[in-house]
Amino acid sequence: MMKITPCIFALLLVTACGKKTGGDPLTAHETPSPVKAENKLMLTDSQVRLANITTQPAGRKAIGETIPINGWLKVDEQQSKTISSRAAGRVEKLYIKESGQPVKAGQPLYVLYSETILTLQQEYLLAKAQYEALEKTEERYKSFLDAAEHKLLLYGLTKDQINQLNPSSPPRVTFQAPASGIITAVNVTEGEYVPEGALLYTLENIENLWVEAELYPDETSLVQPGDNILVRVGNESQAIPGKVIFLSPEYRAQTQLTILRASLKNPGMKLIPGQQAQVYLTHSSREAITLPPDAVIHDSHGTHVYIQTENNTFQPRVVKTGIENFDGIEIISGVREGEIVAVSGAYLLYAENILRNGYDVQHPNHQH
Repeated sequence: MMKITPCIFALLLVTACGKKTGGDPLTAHETPSPVKAENKLMLTDSQVRLANITTQPAGRKAIGETIPINGWLKVDEQQSKTISSRAAGRVEKLYIKESGQPVKAGQPLYVLYSETILTLQQEYLLAKAQYEALEKTEERYKSFLDAAEHKLLLYGLTKDQINQLNPSSPPRVTFQAPASGIITAVNVTEGEYVPEGALLYTLENIENLWVEAELYPDETSLVQPGDNILVRVGNESQAIPGKVIFLSPEYRAQTQLTILRASLKNPGMKLIPGQQAQVYLTHSSREAITLPPDAVIHDSHGTHVYIQTENNTFQPRVVKTGIENFDGIEIISGVREGEIVAVSGAYLLYAENILRNGYDVQHPNHQH
């Protein structure tokens, strides 16, 4: 349980006076009994904002027993790219000189001086000058210009670079990263003369990654190719959705294993290949009223949640829980579908209720 210092929140929340009354817990299918005014926390709008209290309706969704399996992140080998020299020439500058560096699509990688490209640039400028001198009326000169532009595009120049060409342009071309990812190999040095097609960089696109995990025989029945799974990496609080794309039976050290491989998105490229991960496999799922883990308070006396009975007014209610996993907790009794429950800030309400009322919120007759 999160450690809370109640006196800190005494400055934020209003004192809830009166005596606590009990009652039978509400089942998930019953109508809740009337809220008793004695056992309420009534807050102002500013107190709700300061305590960061958010709510959501209790709803039904599938929840099942979850098994965590250790795994690791890998590069999606189908997304690997090799960056080679488009023309023979001298590498004048390297913007990325070491492997392991992240790059973004369009970021400069290297500068090349190439007489071949220089000649094609001059042809393009000549065709452009002829076309413009004839006030863009001769279609055949337009075809010459388009052909010259197409050659430069094939040699790796971008549209913007071509549009910016002029007679005083430097005789060097800056080539950019074709995709975002991590440079895993640098195969050239500054000043080196390279032939056309020479391998310069290896780029691993990590906007999509693989996660792999080893399944034992009693776990293989829990998953099939195409299944959606959840993955948690490191200290990330949010689980990441993934899709199983491959199951491969193997035999290692006299043990039969199945390698699970799933594909997952990596927005912002925050995840790095090689990181440890946990793959969550769910079985025996059923529809039930489910709340986020942060909404449910556990202590030595039991379990309860905070129901919003009126605007900015909350009351604790005993609940009985079932299946629990990182994504949610099944509510067997105590909350009806559609009731508004405090999610974030529930621990603050719990601490303040203890501070103000001086007794255990789940057992009204129990005195501290």
